[in-house]
Amino acid sequence: MPDFLLELRSEEIPARMQARACADLARLFTEQLTAAGLAAEAIETHATPRRLALIARGLPAETAAVSEELKGPRANAPPQALDGFLRKIGLSSDQLVERDGILFAIVDRPGRPTAALLAEAIPAIVRAFPWPKSMRWGAASASTESPRWVRPLQGIVALFGEEIVNFEIAGIASGAATVGHRFHHPGIITIGGAHDYAEKLRACHVILDATERAAIIVDGARAAAAGLTLVEDEALVAENAGLTEWPIPLLGRFDPAFLDVPAEVIQLTMRTNQKYFGCTDGDGSLAPNFICTANIEATDGGAAIVAGNERVLSARLADAKFFWEQDLKIPLEEQAAKLDQIVFHEKLGTLADKVDRVAKLATWLVEEGIVKPSPLEGEGRVRDAQKTLPAADAADPSSRPSPSGGESASLVDLTTRAVRLCKADLVTQVVGEFPELQGIIGGHLSAAQGEDPRVTAAIRDHYKPVGQGDEVPTAPVTVAVSLADKLDTLTSFFGIEEYPTGSRDPFALRRAMLGAISIILASKLRLPITSMCKDAGLDAGQAAWFLDFLDDRLKVQQREAGVRHDLIDAVSALGGEDDLVRFLARVKALQAFVETTQGRDLLAGYKRAANILKKEGYNSEGEGCEKQLSYTLEPVEAALQTALDSAEPKAQAAIEAENFEEAMAALASLRGPVDAFFENVTVNDPDPAKREARLALLARMRDAVHRMADFSKIEG
Repeated sequence: MPDFLLELRSEEIPARMQARACADLARLFTEQLTAAGLAAEAIETHATPRRLALIARGLPAETAAVSEELKGPRANAPPQALDGFLRKIGLSSDQLVERDGILFAIVDRPGRPTAALLAEAIPAIVRAFPWPKSMRWGAASASTESPRWVRPLQGIVALFGEEIVNFEIAGIASGAATVGHRFHHPGIITIGGAHDYAEKLRACHVILDATERAAIIVDGARAAAAGLTLVEDEALVAENAGLTEWPIPLLGRFDPAFLDVPAEVIQLTMRTNQKYFGCTDGDGSLAPNFICTANIEATDGGAAIVAGNERVLSARLADAKFFWEQDLKIPLEEQAAKLDQIVFHEKLGTLADKVDRVAKLATWLVEEGIVKPSPLEGEGRVRDAQKTLPAADAADPSSRPSPSGGESASLVDLTTRAVRLCKADLVTQVVGEFPELQGIIGGHLSAAQGEDPRVTAAIRDHYKPVGQGDEVPTAPVTVAVSLADKLDTLTSFFGIEEYPTGSRDPFALRRAMLGAISIILASKLRLPITSMCKDAGLDAGQAAWFLDFLDDRLKVQQREAGVRHDLIDAVSALGGEDDLVRFLARVKALQAFVETTQGRDLLAGYKRAANILKKEGYNSEGEGCEKQLSYTLEPVEAALQTALDSAEPKAQAAIEAENFEEAMAALASLRGPVDAFFENVTVNDPDPAKREARLALLARMRDAVHRMADFSKIEG
């Protein structure tokens, strides 16, 4: 069966759009095939800066003939109904058949050549193509608008086997001709079919496969950086692969004087503005070198290309150096004073208002002992920290660590200092140029201006973690500032009822909640979340939304750690537990237990007991368990009662001591007596006294288990 080749050649396709365009082309083409009753053995798509291509392997030469039965009106229907049906199907009345008083038409549809179907499908795909941004080109006709594409189309290759599939889009006729590399082979190439397409392009300095181009860039960049280490960047590799058809990595150099600028600024200048890779030297420091990716194999080995890129980068770095030096001249306190001019949210005030809220919350976290000083932080370190504070702080005793306050007081003061300065870099020139460096630039400025290293670290890292796999802060000052910042964002937006819905989360509340959970669990912070919500001013409804949102994000966060969501639901169903550390310890102990044979057996016994109690409508509180019995217990009943008498207080004491493994071990002792009970007695005994006593025993067993979790929520 023949293959089909489609190439849509245009002016430059932005690199960021190419991967999605390949996926969309494959999807739309598959939909067209399915609608026509066709299927390909395989479909592959490719993109270069100037072409979007598709190869469909193993298409049949034509569609299969089909016979279709269409139901018509009743035989005694009015003539108008029959005439309408006949017009619709294009048959005469003598071609209809009658069955059970209903008229049917048998319509035989012959197969159609696949090439003819493709000639209709490709223009439809082009018209429907969902480019994120597109432009019109060409002339509009009286009946149609001018066509849309990401950039003006310049040529179309459409070959089914070795035959041209004839159609036209905006005056551009399909054919077998394309072009090679813009400089190395600008002339026409005639393609024979899908079988020689990639190799003919390669011979004309165009590598069709983006994955191959990316591999060439990585290998070439590493070779060019001989003696240095390439700064790995998968996204930048993909972008360079999308910008070139014949990639040639080249090593360049910049003035080492620019290394006085923070490395992050230099790397971002190279990456964002110029698409260059950075290099590090033997000790891991940024080297005064870069790797650029040319799209041409130059006769001078790339010397002129490198020289031109060095000049451009020098100008860029000169701007960055100027911004950095200007920011250095302004103390962070002065920068922070400008925050009252920036609106955080129309209902939540300015950034200065947010800083005030974060300071209050961070202070509360420290003063309540939720965030504690590190054991390594003693008076000596506090006094040393005071010596490193800038002279400007000497006039403001409230903003520096107290010389006599001890560890707790110093942590409060250091935390307050860090909060007051943590957003100051948002008004700096460097962050204005590179918003992604917020926090990082504040940390560099803080260090350069002589702040305590703990304050500097908190300013630098208070946005962390910003995503899955990101570092989670553990230093006390950083923890207090970072957690307070995220909790303020959450409670503030929940307080004005700006909840995330579906895929809509404009204020990144999901990320903030995941970050807060990660910090709490990493440092084992005993944070009373309900109290925190109340102190933040959330009403009952808003707090309920908050806790539900927390529960949802906890499931997402713990899924990566292998924690089952149904067990989170089982513990959550008990209510009243708002200490995440204790909550998760209970969940993990429960998971370890229910995945054992003992646990599975106890769960089965619990569910059998719960089903009986539910069917009998027995009260949910286990009342009557202590009633005076009017008959002598059978041995298995007495054994279960004795086991409950022993297990209940042990489990309760262990839960109160937060020894949840021991609590589960106590409940595990019920397994044997429960199994024996079900094997040897009839719960619904004809004797009402026996029935009542046995239901009461089952209720005690259920309630004992519920002290740990609601087992009815556990799956399996």
